[in-house]
Amino acid sequence: MKIQEQDILRKLSPKRTFIPLLIGLLSTVVIFYWTYEPSQWQYFWQASLPALLGAIAALLVRDGGYTARIRYLSQKELGWRGSLYSILLWEFASAVTPSVVGGTAVAIFILNREGIRFGKALAYVLLTAVLDNAFFIFAAPLAIWFSQGEVFVGSFNKTMQWTFWFSYLLIALYTFFMAFGLLARPRVVKWLLLKITAFRWLKRWRKAAYDTGNDLIIASREIKGKPVAYWLQAAGFTLFIWTARYVTLNFLMETFIDLSLQDHLLVFGRQIVLWISMLISPTPGSTGTAEYFFTELYSEFLGSFSGTVGVLWRLLTYYPYLLLGILILPVWLRRTQQKLKTVE
Repeated sequence: MKIQEQDILRKLSPKRTFIPLLIGLLSTVVIFYWTYEPSQWQYFWQASLPALLGAIAALLVRDGGYTARIRYLSQKELGWRGSLYSILLWEFASAVTPSVVGGTAVAIFILNREGIRFGKALAYVLLTAVLDNAFFIFAAPLAIWFSQGEVFVGSFNKTMQWTFWFSYLLIALYTFFMAFGLLARPRVVKWLLLKITAFRWLKRWRKAAYDTGNDLIIASREIKGKPVAYWLQAAGFTLFIWTARYVTLNFLMETFIDLSLQDHLLVFGRQIVLWISMLISPTPGSTGTAEYFFTELYSEFLGSFSGTVGVLWRLLTYYPYLLLGILILPVWLRRTQQKLKTVE
């Protein structure tokens, strides 16, 4: 994988925050226009401060978990400060680029500039993606089973189900493919990629397939031979992180309404469906898309107030990373100037 520093820095440019901020502002105006009712103010008067603090704490715990996991995966080659910077900039990159584009190159650049060799940086980024996707692959069927299919709602049911299962299948296949290449037989995966792209209508991707195969071989060398404890702890971190990520919304909704245990499980489960909609969104950071799907999925609990809570949820979990990215990027670039190694 050839990483051009100028290309990456353009992706991380604070100027790129203009588009998601504009889309976010427009979607907020539209949501308030269609859902606002004067009676909604009662939700604010009866809001629970402890639940709101719980949402903020869950968010901080999630970021702490991300920081600890990347430090652990790097076998402490990254310090705590470098791990935190890496995670915040990683989140910033995700916030200013569409999820469908992917941020692998940006993440590798961040770790490489922190002093991690290219091969190791690539291995850690791919391993992180495999772990996160594995959580989704196992959690999604459980959420559907526990909710008896109620994670899909209303007139939205059929469309969302088809979208969900199609995306689930693609993610499962991709994750199996990458895990097999990363942890078992990278050369077999490279051979398959080259065979697939040998067809005339796929030849335009043959060079990319060749590079991807080589990257897998390099990354696989870096993480082979790790003990079972390494994988168990990595899986534990992943479960902890995603639980904290989803529980943030449970706390936020509990701030305004009382939820039963069954309600909490359903709120938690529907975030898996919401995550799919965000994953395939063409907008930077899923701006606009996330708010719309949130309203569709949670109006059952919040009525017309769901639009407002959706905006508050994004104010808590998305927009702070835009601001943090703008603030820490120049500091981080100066700090890592001496650490930067030549990308091989």
